[in-house]
Amino acid sequence: MDSPQIETKNPLKGPFEDVSGPSQPKAFIPRSYQKTVFDVAVRRNTIAVLETGAGKTMIAVMLMEKMGEDLRVEGVEEKRRQVIVFLAPTVHLVNQQYEVIKVQTDLDVAQYYGAKGVDTWGMNCWEKEISDHQVLVMTPQILLDGLRYAFLSLDMVRLLIFDECHRACGNHPYTRIMKEFYHKSTYKPSIFGMTASPVVRKGVSSVMDCEDQISELESILDSKIYSPTDRTELEIFVPPIKEIIQYYDPKSSLHRDLKIMLEAVWAKAEFDASVAFSLESSSSQYSDTDNILNATRKRLSNYLGKISYCLDELGLYCAAEAAHICLETVRAPNADGELSKASLDIYSSFLEEVLSAITENFPMGHESLLGTEDGCLEATRTGYLSPKLYELMQIFKSFGEFEQVLCLIFVERIITAKVIERFVKNLCWLSHFSVSYLTGGGASVDALTPRMQRETLDSFRRGEVNLLFTTDVAEEGIHVPNCSCVIRFDLPKTVRSYVQSRGRARQVGSTYFIMLERGNKNHRDLMFDLLRSKNSMFDTSAKRNSDTCIPRLCTEELSDVYCVKSTGAIVTLNSSISVIRKYCDMLPKDKYFKPKPILHCSSCGGYFEWTLSLPPNAAFQTMVGPPDSNSHIAKQLVCLNACKKLHEMGALDDRLRPIVEERCEIIANTQHKESSSSSGAGTTKRKELHGTVTAHALSGTLAHKDDGVTFQAYKINFTCDQPEKKYSAFVLLIEDTLHDDVTSTEIDLHLVSVKVKTSISPCGHIHLVAQQVKQAMSYQELFFNGLFGRLFVGSNKSREFILKDNNQTLWTSANTYLLLPLESTSLPRLAINWKGIQACASAVQLLRDGNSLHGSSICSSEEACNGGTPIIHLANKSVHSHDLKEMVVMAIHTGRIYSILDVMDGTTSESPFEGNPNITFKDYFHKKYKIVLQHPKQQLVLLKQGHNPHNLLSMKDRYEGDNTASKTPKAGNKPVVKQQCHAQMPPELLLHVDLSIDVLRSFYLFPSVMHRLESLILASQLRDEIACHFQVSCNLILEAITTMRCCEDFSLERLELLGDSVLKYAVSSHLFLNYSKKHEGQLSSLRSQAVCNATLHKLATERNLQGYIRDGAFDPRRWVAPGHRSLRPVACNCGVDTAEVPLESKYTSEDNAIVVSKSCDRGHRWICSKTIADCAEALIGAYYVGGGLNAAIPLMKWLGIAVDFEPELVDEAIRIATLRCYLPKASDIEILEFKLRYSFSVRGLLLEAITHASEQESGSGYCYQRLEFLGDAVLDLLITRYLYQNHADLDPGELTDLRSASVNNENFARAAVKYSLQVHLQHKSQLLLQQISEYVRSVADSSDDATKGPKALGDLVESIAGAILIDTKLDIERVWETFEPLLSPIVTPDKLELPPLRELQELCSHHGYFMKSTCTNKGESVVAELTVQLIDDLLVRQGCDKSRKVAKGQAAALLLKDLKERGFVHTRYGTKRKHPDDDEPVGGEPSSSTMDVRVSTPPKDFEVVGCTSKKQKTTEFFSSAEPSKDASLTVDENHMGDDSSTKVGDPMPSAPVISIKMQKGGPRIALFELCKRSQWPSPSFEAMKQNSGFVSDVMLHLPNSDTIKVSGEARADKKSSQDSAALALLRELERRGQCVIASL
Repeated sequence: MDSPQIETKNPLKGPFEDVSGPSQPKAFIPRSYQKTVFDVAVRRNTIAVLETGAGKTMIAVMLMEKMGEDLRVEGVEEKRRQVIVFLAPTVHLVNQQYEVIKVQTDLDVAQYYGAKGVDTWGMNCWEKEISDHQVLVMTPQILLDGLRYAFLSLDMVRLLIFDECHRACGNHPYTRIMKEFYHKSTYKPSIFGMTASPVVRKGVSSVMDCEDQISELESILDSKIYSPTDRTELEIFVPPIKEIIQYYDPKSSLHRDLKIMLEAVWAKAEFDASVAFSLESSSSQYSDTDNILNATRKRLSNYLGKISYCLDELGLYCAAEAAHICLETVRAPNADGELSKASLDIYSSFLEEVLSAITENFPMGHESLLGTEDGCLEATRTGYLSPKLYELMQIFKSFGEFEQVLCLIFVERIITAKVIERFVKNLCWLSHFSVSYLTGGGASVDALTPRMQRETLDSFRRGEVNLLFTTDVAEEGIHVPNCSCVIRFDLPKTVRSYVQSRGRARQVGSTYFIMLERGNKNHRDLMFDLLRSKNSMFDTSAKRNSDTCIPRLCTEELSDVYCVKSTGAIVTLNSSISVIRKYCDMLPKDKYFKPKPILHCSSCGGYFEWTLSLPPNAAFQTMVGPPDSNSHIAKQLVCLNACKKLHEMGALDDRLRPIVEERCEIIANTQHKESSSSSGAGTTKRKELHGTVTAHALSGTLAHKDDGVTFQAYKINFTCDQPEKKYSAFVLLIEDTLHDDVTSTEIDLHLVSVKVKTSISPCGHIHLVAQQVKQAMSYQELFFNGLFGRLFVGSNKSREFILKDNNQTLWTSANTYLLLPLESTSLPRLAINWKGIQACASAVQLLRDGNSLHGSSICSSEEACNGGTPIIHLANKSVHSHDLKEMVVMAIHTGRIYSILDVMDGTTSESPFEGNPNITFKDYFHKKYKIVLQHPKQQLVLLKQGHNPHNLLSMKDRYEGDNTASKTPKAGNKPVVKQQCHAQMPPELLLHVDLSIDVLRSFYLFPSVMHRLESLILASQLRDEIACHFQVSCNLILEAITTMRCCEDFSLERLELLGDSVLKYAVSSHLFLNYSKKHEGQLSSLRSQAVCNATLHKLATERNLQGYIRDGAFDPRRWVAPGHRSLRPVACNCGVDTAEVPLESKYTSEDNAIVVSKSCDRGHRWICSKTIADCAEALIGAYYVGGGLNAAIPLMKWLGIAVDFEPELVDEAIRIATLRCYLPKASDIEILEFKLRYSFSVRGLLLEAITHASEQESGSGYCYQRLEFLGDAVLDLLITRYLYQNHADLDPGELTDLRSASVNNENFARAAVKYSLQVHLQHKSQLLLQQISEYVRSVADSSDDATKGPKALGDLVESIAGAILIDTKLDIERVWETFEPLLSPIVTPDKLELPPLRELQELCSHHGYFMKSTCTNKGESVVAELTVQLIDDLLVRQGCDKSRKVAKGQAAALLLKDLKERGFVHTRYGTKRKHPDDDEPVGGEPSSSTMDVRVSTPPKDFEVVGCTSKKQKTTEFFSSAEPSKDASLTVDENHMGDDSSTKVGDPMPSAPVISIKMQKGGPRIALFELCKRSQWPSPSFEAMKQNSGFVSDVMLHLPNSDTIKVSGEARADKKSSQDSAALALLRELERRGQCVIASL
């Protein structure tokens, strides 16, 4: 393989312009030999044999361009799509060749390899790839699998290119592709192979040997070798490489005694291993004992071999380094737990002894030997270094000081590469070189991951690494244009290795070093054979007769092939074993049991017969194959027959792949326009536009009826906890009937300092005549618009009375009802206050008839009034002044409704208006309203102004210092008392409304009352749609459709948590009973499909559940009563003309700028997609609470989840269990039953529940995995239900934490150990036994650093629960009777321990500190660093593990310890979690709170607001940046630090740049973001009430500096005053150089 032709000049000191690869090559001009090879390849199948660097890839590119032209023409003419397939044997080469083809051609190209997940692709994926691309670059195994699975066929391939085609031998995928498909195909694609060495075997020396191998290669690839005979041009473009033999002295025998000592240590370690594994078990009992012991011995031998090899080849120092590397491997985080503690102890002890023995032999003053070149020479004489390694250092020294050299050093072993790399890094006289190593992937502990391989190779190409030690992984095809030197530290073993490694030197004048031992005849003979073989190979290739026929390949017969007719997928004898292994590998497994086929051979009469045994969770367990005289073929035959049977049983799909996911049949067919797998469905990221369902019971047509109407009447009573405060009763008149539980619900209203209880009771039918209906409508229009809206619209010059005409536009059929006041009477019958209603209707008519107020007074009295008269003239009547108090009046010029507090003595209309001496009341009303007051001497009256309606349904924000969602006020909190607003008014402008003030008080309750009533009606309406025979309370249903965003005292999250468990249990039970042949993995896959959010979202939206969801906080100012015109209309700009939004993709978005839960006037609102799925789960939980499983299952069926528990299926499961023979274990089972306090009616169930899958060899044919699947679900439900019922006051987050702490493997494992259940576990795993023993000891010791419980123990508990559930015929109460004692004590909030990272986050949040997290990769591990900046101390801790999560947890645990030592504590759950809307939204209305409060939490919309660490220009960003005269700055001298001398105005290095959004909340967001980025403690605010509003102070402590305190300007509300203070502080921080304000 080669890359584009790029010329370079200097051999060892070349520039690095092109080392990054072939991204932008020069224009390609074919050379004459390339044209020759191309012409030959166009005519026939060809194998091009050219030296590395000769441009073989470019010949392939020429062929692809040629074929591409034909494909473009034929693609139009033919329906059959054809492609070019380029095969490369490694992922590195796939990546490299893909880049070349992409740049050098205009063809559509794509690359494929296993890490891209290609193995899981289906036919649709492959069809799309073939349709979208013309060139497919892939590893050969991808193509082979695609052909076998019939996703691909050679019919669709026009050209098949083999890179490094010499690999087509033996059983390589190249060979299998040709033998299994190409040679048996009717249509054969063109073949082009590329290689620099067509001969691969060892020991090649003769022309005849070369001839045989080349012929075999030609036969397999159906191609002819071609190599240009004229090599003149080749020698120009592929200049000769200078070969240098570097001799080194033979290794010394100074360390013979040390090697004997090391072998003795190794023998002792082997003996210790044998003793350790024989103490706890006998090898006959545990099937993996021998395997573990052999693996331990093998690993010990491997360690000894590595160290001894380094001792011989590299010297004493490198042997010690090898021991260090091995010890690091042993001590690395054992994330998967596959090594027992005993094994790790043996390895550690062995390596520590070895390392100690080696270091004892170090020469005196060894530390200084490596510091100089002379010291290294002395170290070589003493055996500290080997002569071979010393000579390698001399080669490096010969490179001089040039840091641009790129050198590849080939070694035979990975340990050599790692050890020398470390050694060179420690040599100060070679420190100018950057060093790294490159090894292959695989299962070896020394292997590198593909990502690390790629990064290392890229660094070498870029020149960031000078010396790269590598194994043979870099021999083939790696393109490094500026590689100027190659060193063979270890000799190549084959001519291919010699030719390929030599070809890595690409620069002109490159050098190829071969290191030979002086006097070593074997080394000399090997090199002689390699050189002779190379010459023979090239001579034979060049002299091949192109006219001779290609030898015919003998292929396998097609008779032993199983083919699926529907797809064409095949399995052959050769692939049958791998198919069986893949099938077993897909079965459920754990670290103690790896499902694998077991093959046993028996022979008789010269024939071999194989028996195949599959794991107990496979579709079948045993099969005997046909006999055959060839043992290997007989083995393949039984596997081929097993593949056929697995396919027939449905375990393999029609592509002959293991079935991983199946369609879940319990999900009903749906008519959704989008699939359930549509992008993001059911996730928090996706937002959807949906409509809102209206309450049918509150609809009607009374506004359009001319005759009388019969209503359903419901009396609304208000009872105050302070008896002196009275509220008038009302009657609600609607045209429909409400459910009993709706009317029986009491609604608590939380006013300031008082609590009002609302009750609703049905009162039967009531009939109103047309005149009464008209009067009632006028009354309702007057009061609701007068209190919560406007009766007059327009300017003062053209004011219009909105009730001027009998306009019915204020009444809609979707929202029609009457709220009428009742008379204060003790009579049982309804007594509607018609007098007051008629008075309101008269007032409306009076205002209609008044036409205009300009220039006249509505008051008809002409009597002149003196200021002291007791008679007060109103607009429509005259009354005694003593009768004015608490009178309800309406201002005729504004339409606003007031109540009169008192007559103001000493004031008249000629008094100064609002304290302004330049204008009187009389002048004001004349000038503004053109009203001439007729009684200017009359006393003014003091009025109590109306106010905006408030949300009275929640206790939130009613108490100072409490931002929580607590249902009860905390001790010490005081009620928030708001200052009342009063007005002064001439009485003659007031119209008396003949209703009591009690009626007026009640009106302010109606927005909250009717909102809650409407919600309850919607809940009952949804219940009617579900039509379950169980009557579930509408309050429960309301809770299930109410999200946290509503800021109610309840939400769906608790029910969602319960519903999740109920759904999981119901689906699990259904699957367990209905799919008795499916293993646990398949059942889990089916369950995941059924309960996933995408499925629930799809089912819920088809039931229009989204229309019922209450997802936004109730805004009483937008609440509209019938006859009421809203003051805050929100026009619909959604692009939907109907109330219901179609379920189409155009109404979905992932735009973060979209605001959810805010509805327009048509009821359209954006909802988070996950909310719909959560609501479905909560609804299931509500029905379970209301009626148990008998109610929840019909609800699930209504949703479309067809779960059912047929008694016949339960009986069948029990019948199968009765077939288990438990008699050999009878006594053991009796003891276990005694511990469980439960006796099984079918003991076969218990036997299955305690049988681990590792019992495969016993032939049991069953294991506990299916029962574990069921038991997991039932315990989840039982524990969640227990927590839900016993912790009713916990919020959902705390409940989730409790469930996570209760339902987990560790908790179950401890329960198993507590009652010694582990001794009954039937298994054959020595590793499991060791880990159980270690865990039992750890639990007994109660150590803080307890061993993690083996998963098998938790599985055991779950499987026993599943067994009891089936034995009791799904009686979950009986299961709980058994398991509640076993699992007790169940964790409580005060005993709950959170994960360290979570606890650290809560602790930092509680104390106002920010935590910073950074993760870096260190080899195969992740190093996590967490920092917390305290006031004057920076805490830094690290953790290291293969898992990022575990590494963070380790660092967090250390930080927690540090913080607790410094006295930082946090009483968990001392404060509840904040609800989403606890803080006012940005741009919202002023807060009603007037009390001083210190806060240190950011606004609810706290997010990144465009901060950056790059300094930007700040010219003219502040036109008025000077602090206000009202702002003040205080520096706390007591907190001045040593670093407080920062020069004002000079920005700190890398001062963060911030942008400030000036809408409400913007300055606070910017301040908190700055603190977070700078890791400063959170700022604290303190608001103070002043005459006209609030003034806030903000205080910020800069670590190791001073404390800044800034006061903001006075603002109307508290939040705005905090914004002002935040802005002032930001300006001060900018003045100090701590930040740069980019924009406002």
